[in-house]
Amino acid sequence: MCENARDQRRDVSHNQFRDQSIINQGWMRDIHYHLPHPPARADGAPHFLVPFPENKRFVGRENIIRCLKDGLSGEGCARSIAIVGLGGVGKTQVALQIAYHARTLTSWSVFWLSALSMAAFEQACTEMVERLRLSTSGIEETKQVVKGYLESSTSGRWGIYTYLPKNGDGCILFTTRAMDVAQAIADDIEELEEMSDVEAKAFLQKLLPSSSAEEEAMTELLRRLTYLPLAISQAAAYMKRSKTPVSKYLSFLHNADKEAISLLSREFPDRTRYSESRHAVAMTWLISFEQIQKHDEIAAELLSFLSQIEPRAVPQSMLPRIRSEESFVHAVGTLYGYAFLYRRQDGEMMDMHSLVHLAAQEWVRNGGNTKSVKRNVVSHLATVFQSDDWVNREVWRKYMPHVLKAIQVSEEGARWEEEECELGYWAGRCLQVEGRIAEAVELLQYVVKVQETTLAENHPDRLASQHALAGAYEANGQVKEAVELLQHVVYIKSKIMAPAHPSRQNCV
Repeated sequence: MCENARDQRRDVSHNQFRDQSIINQGWMRDIHYHLPHPPARADGAPHFLVPFPENKRFVGRENIIRCLKDGLSGEGCARSIAIVGLGGVGKTQVALQIAYHARTLTSWSVFWLSALSMAAFEQACTEMVERLRLSTSGIEETKQVVKGYLESSTSGRWGIYTYLPKNGDGCILFTTRAMDVAQAIADDIEELEEMSDVEAKAFLQKLLPSSSAEEEAMTELLRRLTYLPLAISQAAAYMKRSKTPVSKYLSFLHNADKEAISLLSREFPDRTRYSESRHAVAMTWLISFEQIQKHDEIAAELLSFLSQIEPRAVPQSMLPRIRSEESFVHAVGTLYGYAFLYRRQDGEMMDMHSLVHLAAQEWVRNGGNTKSVKRNVVSHLATVFQSDDWVNREVWRKYMPHVLKAIQVSEEGARWEEEECELGYWAGRCLQVEGRIAEAVELLQYVVKVQETTLAENHPDRLASQHALAGAYEANGQVKEAVELLQHVVYIKSKIMAPAHPSRQNCV
């Protein structure tokens, strides 16, 4: 979709964004740029300074390629266009296609400047000064020399991805994961999403022709990899190198989250990407997580919370309001800006990219924070999860998948604390009301098992859980177990309560 964003442009002479990326007198930090389009040499021949070979394996993306071609070289072309999208979605590869297309245009030069870091940008400018044999006083920074050249008539028509000259006859194309930055500096914004299933299948078959022999497994693998180009490239490189069939690789992904993240963290060679950037898809996102943690603490806490619940159908009302509602909205906006979250049409529900969810779990694990984060998640859910009253049914139905995920025992030997038991108790009762009897029995059995080792025999919480389990047994047709457990509860209560006590009467 060719979406014009001129109305979102801001003054960029000095601007500091939500993620602390800064644009100051034409330079940028903490963003990715590149470049397609044009200056001219003294002999009239155009320049082509691109560090990567043409990607012969590129497939699909016709719509955005067409929009970018029209936007950068058509009538009334934009001064700058931003390609925005999730890390690994293929922004660099789309830009590379445009660069090689621009090479075919008469009198157009193409400059590609890396801005992975300020040091990388300085180096790219130095190389450009040397290649173009630009004169310098020795005092000027190479960035200013490059900027001055591109703003002059000497450069001719050009296209770059990085330094944002304010004059000249060229266009700028850059890539970034941060929507804030794109909105501030670009005339037009193009959001790049995952491949379609047709594009993804063609891409995998081009990378790994043998995959065609396993049609069903290939379809499932692409679905599991969420049609993300970098994940597909990584999987194909692994299978090709290790001679692993698609079905076997797919089984690795299905085995366990830890095994899946291990696969997604493996680096692979790619000559069409920066050698200093991470080629493994999980590592790409971990870098973004670290940036968020550095510049938006509340967004990082929210990301940690999301890593411990289900990635799909997350109710916004269920999420913790850290500090204030405004800071919460700001933090959610940061995660949307990085394309880690997608808002559903109803505005209340949101989804997290499933592979990003796995990577976020690994990020929390690498920080040694899994237990404390999980404890905070359970504590919050225990405060917002409603009772099993029918009037609250619509609320607890939405929250239920996330509650069950949060209290899931993922490590051998791990045991629930008091809050997990409390949450499990109410979840079990709600499951029974919902008619999910077998699940209610299993959950309440575990609650009772834990409390039998942590609470006194006559503790009210332990007795309440046993009573709830007896009710679930009865609903499940396990009459004998229900009667035996109820008799036990009545016996214990008879020893500590007067005959007329309401709790004792309720058990009779």
